[in-house]
Amino acid sequence: MRAMTFEAPGQPLRLVRRPVPECGPGEILVRISTCGVCRTDLHLVDGELPDPRPHVVPGHEIVGRVAAVGDAVTDFRIGDRVGVPWLGWTCGTCAFCRRGEENLCPEARFTGYTRDGGYADYICADARYAFPLPDAYDDLHAAPLLCAGLIGFRAYRMAGDAPRIGLYGFGAAAHILCQLAVAEGREVFAFTKPGDRTAQRFARARGAVWAGGSNESPPHPLDAALLFAPVGALVPRALAAVRPGGRVIAAGIHMSDIPSFPYHLLWQERVLRSVANLTRADGRDFLARAAAAPIATTVHPYPLEEANRALDDLRAGRFEGAAVLVVDRGD
Repeated sequence: MRAMTFEAPGQPLRLVRRPVPECGPGEILVRISTCGVCRTDLHLVDGELPDPRPHVVPGHEIVGRVAAVGDAVTDFRIGDRVGVPWLGWTCGTCAFCRRGEENLCPEARFTGYTRDGGYADYICADARYAFPLPDAYDDLHAAPLLCAGLIGFRAYRMAGDAPRIGLYGFGAAAHILCQLAVAEGREVFAFTKPGDRTAQRFARARGAVWAGGSNESPPHPLDAALLFAPVGALVPRALAAVRPGGRVIAAGIHMSDIPSFPYHLLWQERVLRSVANLTRADGRDFLARAAAAPIATTVHPYPLEEANRALDDLRAGRFEGAAVLVVDRGD
């Protein structure tokens, strides 16, 4: 099979040939149709994530069909369509897992980082961590739901019932969450790179009531702000934009250093917190809401062999929405 592998920070992914993996007990072999290109993949390639698995295959927004099942698999059959997300395995026995916080399991394994991911023709996945996908989405448009949607949704849930939500960085995650928030009766304020009128028009087209640069103040104080751009300097700006008692949630796995800021930005019971990974409960809840909304994902397809170009385009901000690798060409 084909696979794009990570070799070293700063180097392009390498196209290699590997044997099709064999399922172990509890695993499913998935023939991959599409795989979204996430900013986390970019952090991996750029050396911003520590200790990746050597020669790992990136990608954790995976859509495909079950090609084989291992022993003890009961939830999926050959031919079923499945999604494989970032969270690939947890121990199930630590204090975090027992509390329903499996996203914080210290032994957790992650698809496309510590276990092979979806920039390939096939993947073996733990069946317990795969999801059936809503029929409302074809393979191309379902892929971004599996991280931009899922982990974005975890950040969205942390905003509570906030009527006014700010989204800093209007990319793959924000364009999904904006639609969900609007469908649930909330007002969305979108913050983009200063002067990026194209992204601001895109945000308004997805339902934002206001869109401006990240250096601007919203016309009303926000109840919550979600940070999808990995820019630490946005933290004090977001704190300044939320009302007393408001929340700022950093939704990425990596962020540049947060500059010092005066205490008065945090005072009056404002809350600053981060999001780490996702739980399977997050996945089930979000995919049900996505099916009911429904949410339109804006995608830009690339062939598997052009994964490096997709990553470069993501880094440079050359598209709105999400990049998706088309793996199974049907030949």
